[in-house]
Amino acid sequence: MVSEILEERGCGQYMSNRRLTGFFLSCMMLSIPMAGCTSEIEEILGESWGVPGGLALACLRDDAYRELVIEIDHAPGYNPESSTVSLLKERLGQVCDKPDGIRIELNEVDFSETKTWTADKVRDIGHETMDSSPQTSVLRWHVIMPEGKYSDESVLGVAVDASTIALFSDSIDDATSIFNPRISDEDIENSVMVHEFGHLLGLVNLVYTSPADHEDSEHPGHSNNEDSVMYWAVETVTISAWFSGDLPTEFDQDDLDDLEGMKSGDITTSDQLWTP
Repeated sequence: MVSEILEERGCGQYMSNRRLTGFFLSCMMLSIPMAGCTSEIEEILGESWGVPGGLALACLRDDAYRELVIEIDHAPGYNPESSTVSLLKERLGQVCDKPDGIRIELNEVDFSETKTWTADKVRDIGHETMDSSPQTSVLRWHVIMPEGKYSDESVLGVAVDASTIALFSDSIDDATSIFNPRISDEDIENSVMVHEFGHLLGLVNLVYTSPADHEDSEHPGHSNNEDSVMYWAVETVTISAWFSGDLPTEFDQDDLDDLEGMKSGDITTSDQLWTP
């Protein structure tokens, strides 16, 4: 779920240099249609923090940053599953060129907000609690895992700028087993974490246009392939209703081809905070 631009809306868009991309948020529950999303731009992020996908090239290439640090700040009792940490490192390692490695730092944090979160709160508190800025001698991305839920309680995770995401464990717990008792909160956390980092990598079509027709027209910014971790239902409370087997945790071939095209320069990538 990318909530990078519009505030307090339940859906969002971001402004590229040339066009508005219809990338919607939080309107994706099985029983709720996409009506109500708006194209009105209320707030454009400052250049220093960028849009989701704005540091994609910095991660995919090693020209400027040879190491990636993922800082995961969690409320007491809200630490990520060890499998989530391992899986995230594995998936990013498959696509990001970081010769000096990918390092994950876990910190327990007492966040000031404990009930209802918005994109602005995630952004503001995420920036306040981050140990270091995203672009220093290493590339840093930041996850917060707080107590409480997003203002649209169907949302399990959000990406709010080029380096910041949030996962809502209370909502992830609510998403388990109503439809599929085989799916655990750990399974859902695994998928949602990789999904949100996929948005930080620019998937799907956030800062580029794919040569492949794999974006879901009804859920822009997401894959139309149920086997891709970028499928839209991965980040909503209806996740267990859409999958009869294991939840997707991998980028599919179209996702991987897009990332490789961005890395090589074969696909034009916009809105980057770093360019080679």
